[in-house]
Amino acid sequence: MKHKYIKNVVTLKLDSNKCIGCGMCMDVCPHSVFELKEKKACIKDIDYCMECGACVKNCPAKALNVKKGVG
Repeated sequence: MKHKYIKNVVTLKLDSNKCIGCGMCMDVCPHSVFELKEKKACIKDIDYCMECGACVKNCPAKALNVKKGVG
């Protein structure tokens, strides 16, 4: 079961201009925050993000940023 965290405080940012559509963020995200649309990652529901940083660490294009643990 996925849990939403505190609404509207997550620091996750995605720069779609840098995204190469590899899908790595979807593979490593424990809460399925991401999906692919038109060959680019997008955020489905940011309030599911627990700011673990797995997506940032595994993004080869450096298209993601998050301040771990802020939310």
